[in-house]
Amino acid sequence: MKDLVKTLEGLPWIVRVILTCVWGIYSNLLRLFRSLAANNVVGIVLSLVLLLCGGFFILWIIDVIMVILGKQIWWIC
Repeated sequence: MKDLVKTLEGLPWIVRVILTCVWGIYSNLLRLFRSLAANNVVGIVLSLVLLLCGGFFILWIIDVIMVILGKQIWWIC
């Protein structure tokens, strides 16, 4: 799982921006893989809820801003 996290974080900037703007796929998958790598059950459940619901609008806006600025996606683990 750590390899998947490194792969997602290593994507080019424009690809990360596009994937984040389209339903927040990039950020939600990154959250899920980080939680799986850390064996964080609460994080796994929350990231699956976000992934299935399309993410919350406020969190999606924060994700877009963080990706555009080149910062790390925020998550609980």
